[in-house]
Order: sequence, then C-alpha cells, then structure tokens
Amino acid sequence: MTAATATRDQPNWLARVAQDHRRAFADAALRLRQNLVASLLTVLVVGVTLALPGGLEALVRSLGSLAYSWESALQASLFLKDSVSPEHGAALAAEIGNKRGVSRSFYISRDAALDEFRTRSGYGDALALLQDNPLPAVIVVTPDSHLSRAAADALLQSLTQLPEVDQARLDQKWVDRLYELFAFARRFVAALAGLLALAVVLIIGNTVRFDVENRREEILVMKQVGATDAYIRRPFLYTGCLYGLFGGLVGCALISAALSLIIAPALAVLDSEAAGTVSAQLSPQTVAAILGAGLLLGVLTSGWAVTRRLRQIEPR
Repeated sequence: MTAATATRDQPNWLARVAQDHRRAFADAALRLRQNLVASLLTVLVVGVTLALPGGLEALVRSLGSLAYSWESALQASLFLKDSVSPEHGAALAAEIGNKRGVSRSFYISRDAALDEFRTRSGYGDALALLQDNPLPAVIVVTPDSHLSRAAADALLQSLTQLPEVDQARLDQKWVDRLYELFAFARRFVAALAGLLALAVVLIIGNTVRFDVENRREEILVMKQVGATDAYIRRPFLYTGCLYGLFGGLVGCALISAALSLIIAPALAVLDSEAAGTVSAQLSPQTVAAILGAGLLLGVLTSGWAVTRRLRQIEPR
C-alpha cells in the first residue's frame, strides 16, 4: 500500500470509528428512553447514592471553612513580669504588633486587668480588701488569619520566649479539638464513600446485566453474523456512562438543595466575617468529583458486567 493510499484510508477509518460510537451512543440513549420509568428510577437511586458522601463532604468542607475563620480568634496571652513597667509593656506590645504575621496586639496594664476582673467577676467588695494588685500585665496577641496553622503556632511559641514574658497561655486547645473532629468526619466520609461506591457498582451492574439478558437473542444473532465482543459491548458502555452522568447530575442537584436548606439559615446567625467564609453552593471541584465518580463507576461497572455476560452467550 502506497503512502497516498494510506493517507486516503486514514480519514475513512476515523470516520468509521466515529460513526460506530455515534451509533452506539444513539442506541444506548434510545433504549433508556424506551424504558423511561426504569431508567429514571435507576438514575435516581444512583444520584441519591452519590449524593450521600458528596453532600457530607461538601458540608464538612463548608464547616471547615468556618473553622478556619474561627481560627483567626486564636490568641496568645503573654503575662509580663512584675518588673516590666507600663511604658515598657506598651512599647513591647507595639513592637510585637509590627512583627510579620501578627494581626494585632494590645497591652493591658495591671490596673486595667484588675478593673476588668472586678467588673466581670462581681467580687468588687472582696477585691477592695486586697492591699496589692495580684494580677500581672498582659499583652494579647492575635496572629494574621492568612497564616497557616503551623506558622501561627511557631509565631506564638516564639513570643513566649521573650525575656519580659513570665508565663504564656495559648488559647488553642479548642481549635485542636475542632480539627480532630473534622479529621474524624473526613475519614468517616471516605469510608462511607467506599461503601456507597460499591452500592453504585451493584446498582448499575445489575441493571446492565438484566439489559444484556433481555437482548440475549439479539446478541446471539449479532455473534452469528460476525460481530465482535467490542462492538456488542459498546452500547452497554454508553448505557453505564449515561447512568453515571445523569446520576451525578441528580446527586449534585440534591446536594445543592440540601446545602441551601442546612447552611443558608445558619448564615443568618453568623457575623458577616464568618459568614463570608461559608458557601451554600457546591464548589466546581465537588461537582467535578461527583460527575467524574459517576462516569467512572458507570463505565467500569457496565464494562465488567457486560464482558462477564458475553462470555456466557455463545452461538451453539
């Protein structure tokens, strides 16, 4: 065969492949429409199954973004030594406030700390009996909210090593517990996603298997006239692909509706800064993950199911 002949045949080969795929896709879509009720039920079940882990992941992600905004409330209370004068303490607070990574810092003198404690504790009469002020001066430091958690921890730890600091308290235990809770939630969602992926495999696999059985006589005739397994398998692959795609779209719609019902009312009770970090809409990454999971599970499951059944259908 000459080069010119090969060049002329190549477009014809590509055209035939494209035509075969168009025919297989049209056949799959036609059969789904002919069995509309059964197809809709399958798509709905697949969508609900995909929506459960996807919705939980989106909810954890949204609440996690809220936790990041709460993390900006992470503060360090630097209790100064009694030998540090108010002027030195105020200057030290201003110096700390100018450090990179510090959002703000302010100085609370011993007298101001005692007045605040007297106001909030309700023990004003008892405190009046004290001859000396037992409370130390404090510098309250808030790290920049854009810092990573590790960088904020390193910054606050370095501030506790200052020679003027007698003791330091990092208000981060509740943040650590919150992150541990979110880590557990993510592991739970991952385990649930694995179990529900198996459920999607069973749903689509059984549906395709029944479809193959219903077309058993047709498949026998196709094999008798020389049709290959790949040719016969192709429409079933598109069937699984459509189940996964439409199921993913249904799952995204269900998740969006659920997030609107759950998160939108919660935003009304949050302050504007915290509410700005939470979204009741699905992120493009979540949508892509759900649709991609649906397509992948649909194609792989239908391919496995139809290949297994075709081995058992052979002309006598």
